[in-house]
Amino acid sequence: MQFYTESERAETDKEMPELLVGTVSDYFAHPGVAGIDLIDQLKVGDTIRIEGHTTDFEQEVDSIQINHANLTEAKAGDSVGIRVCDRVRPGDMVYKVT
Repeated sequence: MQFYTESERAETDKEMPELLVGTVSDYFAHPGVAGIDLIDQLKVGDTIRIEGHTTDFEQEVDSIQINHANLTEAKAGDSVGIRVCDRVRPGDMVYKVT
């Protein structure tokens, strides 16, 4: 997990373009899982950044589930669960780091 200061974040944005892939719809604290409504494809192994009012971190996607079934990828329109390394909030934006 990586956290940024404002100046570090501005520099990182220049170096690594990002693509909006979805928004957080729910968060389940005990398993540490975010419910995400996708607007683009997401695969296990992709690096994502989740950003919101009080949220800003990057991580690699290590699991994707739909209705408790493990998947290696999901497409636009899917509502998925992914394990996250920090708390997220409904409305947080999910970007794929390219």
